[in-house]
Amino acid sequence: MTATKRILIVDDDPIVAESLAEHLTGEGYETATAMNVAEARALLDGASNFPTSGGRAPQPVHVVLSDVSMPGESGVDLLRWTREHHPTTAVVMLTGYGTIESAVEALRLGAADYLTKPVMDDELAVALERALRQQALVEENHTLRMQLDDRFGLDNVVGMDPRMRKVFELVGAVAPSRTTVLMSGESGTGKSLIAHAIHHRSPRADKAYVELSCGSIPETLLESELFGHVKGAFTGAHADKKGRFLAADGGTLFLDEINSASPAMQLKLLRVLQERKFEPVGSTQTLEVDVRVILASNQPLEDLVASGAFRQDLYYRINVVKIELPPLRDRIADIPQLAEHFLEQQSAELGKSFTGFSAGAIDALRRYGYPGNVRELANIVERAAVLSRGQTIGLEDLPPQVIEGADAGLMRAASGGSIDGTAGTAAAHADAGHWEPMPLVEALKEPERRILLAALEAHDWNRQKTAEALDINRTTLYKKMKAFGLEEGRRAG
Repeated sequence: MTATKRILIVDDDPIVAESLAEHLTGEGYETATAMNVAEARALLDGASNFPTSGGRAPQPVHVVLSDVSMPGESGVDLLRWTREHHPTTAVVMLTGYGTIESAVEALRLGAADYLTKPVMDDELAVALERALRQQALVEENHTLRMQLDDRFGLDNVVGMDPRMRKVFELVGAVAPSRTTVLMSGESGTGKSLIAHAIHHRSPRADKAYVELSCGSIPETLLESELFGHVKGAFTGAHADKKGRFLAADGGTLFLDEINSASPAMQLKLLRVLQERKFEPVGSTQTLEVDVRVILASNQPLEDLVASGAFRQDLYYRINVVKIELPPLRDRIADIPQLAEHFLEQQSAELGKSFTGFSAGAIDALRRYGYPGNVRELANIVERAAVLSRGQTIGLEDLPPQVIEGADAGLMRAASGGSIDGTAGTAAAHADAGHWEPMPLVEALKEPERRILLAALEAHDWNRQKTAEALDINRTTLYKKMKAFGLEEGRRAG
């Protein structure tokens, strides 16, 4: 059933206001009246409610039907205020002194329509129908924009690491401009998400956002993907094709893995970035575009420039504002927050309720190396959420490579670097094989002793360095050495 549409009638003549309200109520609308702009604002803001609301919470007004000439603030003042504070509400203007100039001014300010008193019933019906269509479109666009903000806004980029805070600051600073942005970072660090955030915080947010991974397109097809082609330009070109630059006209184009572009393609990109002009493949027609370009590389472009693999002039052209995204292994403090964030997403996606992660699971996640960075962590959490039978994600829910990688990370931390195969094997087998019931404290003693021994041997039995590597104080280390029979210096227990 279609919801009743709410119309607010604003007119300083009570007879006109009540007459319109009576007519529109009879037509099935929910109505309210206001004698001046102040009363209208109160109704729009929900300070007072529609008389016919039946005790409901204040509901948004769909259309304001306002007189232009009123004592004090005018209908045009109300129009301006409504467009600013209630952008999804349509406004139809009424006047007894209609002129072309005032009509044009009202429409320029965003009025949905303009009627002259006395208003005919059929004219009013047509105007309200048009205004309600406009209001529905604006409300739909507003809802979509909020959804995009939820998905691509900075609030969705999780991280308290100081380097990520710096990234957020740079995004806020560059978003309003058309400045070219260059991002660097390993695959999976979130470059696409940052590019989306820049676009959706920019004046181009309502225009196209186009993304292309240059590394995923064969060199022979990349030029066509970027600039388009005309029919017959090459074998298989059976029709004209619009390229990504033209598709992004007025909006934003994100080119990922720009480091994979060939020297010839780099030269073409340099020209279009400088002149905003290009020719489709096989065409002599020059096209001009207004595109904000964001680029990203998963290799240091400085090194590629030094080796001659990347054009120096293109590098200087695109390196206007640089955003560096750190790998996840360098953001260990962010891992628990990111994991919880991804688990919340999976909870909504799967319709399952989770209380979080066990201490052991979080510890393993923190120690894992993440060659796939944030993208890999998201996949790990998704897998755990799908397979978990309980509400808490435990160590047993994590994939084997995470647990094994966490063990390796623990041993590396203990030794301050790599360890020999014997010590690593001993640690790996500390909790393997046949298990017999015993108190957890007892079960952990042997693995802890092996870690201590590996750390002492790795640091030539220097107790100060060993304590620092294990992140414990020397007194604690001495007590543990004594408890495990390792206090006699180099004696291997």
